[in-house]
Amino acid sequence: MQVKALACELPAESGVPLSRYSTRELAAEVVRREIVAEISGATVWRWLGEDAIRPWRYRSWIFPRDPQFEEKAARVLDLYQGVWEERPLTAQDYVLSTDEKTSIQARLRRHPTQAPQPGRALRFEFEYKRGGALAYLAAWDVRRAKVFGRCEEKTGIESFNRLVTQVMEQEPYRSARRVFWIMDNGSSHRGKACVDRLQKAYPTIVPIHLPVHASWLNQIEIYFSVLQRKVLTPNDFDSLDAVADRLTRFGERYEQTAHPFEWKFTRQDLAKLTDKLNNESAAMPRAA
Repeated sequence: MQVKALACELPAESGVPLSRYSTRELAAEVVRREIVAEISGATVWRWLGEDAIRPWRYRSWIFPRDPQFEEKAARVLDLYQGVWEERPLTAQDYVLSTDEKTSIQARLRRHPTQAPQPGRALRFEFEYKRGGALAYLAAWDVRRAKVFGRCEEKTGIESFNRLVTQVMEQEPYRSARRVFWIMDNGSSHRGKACVDRLQKAYPTIVPIHLPVHASWLNQIEIYFSVLQRKVLTPNDFDSLDAVADRLTRFGERYEQTAHPFEWKFTRQDLAKLTDKLNNESAAMPRAA
């Protein structure tokens, strides 16, 4: 059907100054093109619904550009399953997932936040003054469900080293056989220089870098999403000290009932995803 075909085109391809179509805009466009004499947005919606076509919706994606994507991702997934180089981890092996959450602001609201009341939701003032920002660095023990966090003025090698020291100078990590640190490729812990630096300070550390653009494989991001929902939304603090205090105390509270995350994405899923991405990449037109 011509209406469905039109819905599967990008508006810009035919000179329409829209990024995506709504049902009403599609209805107007098919009439303008004289595909039909008259049609409503509701009818367009019903026709498109037959084939689950929703041109008003969108999502972003990025193809993995790391040539070793599958190999690097597989190592991380093995660790989540308690395996390293095809051998089970021992009780003296630990797996940590780490990253930084940057630019956490203290937003000083112009008027005090109002607690919820019967029939009324919590209310907070829209306008605020900026009270500065800090960075929160954290490491999540994948198998023990423990979180280690610290607030810093900014990210960087020195800030990250302090987090590593905070963890590695306490038991059981200080006496561990191996401590695997899973991390992305941020400037604080990138490449061979990072590996050499960490292993010089703590020979039992095994740094594991994620593939480029694969933070979704990093379990600490799950904790950060919890932190965002539970602590930082809405953002209402009277100082950066208040931000740091709440972040620290939330970590302590979270640990009291925390369990290891139920990670379900496996090597088999990775293989299917890689095949799918390879097929899609091969089918995509190349930019001039």
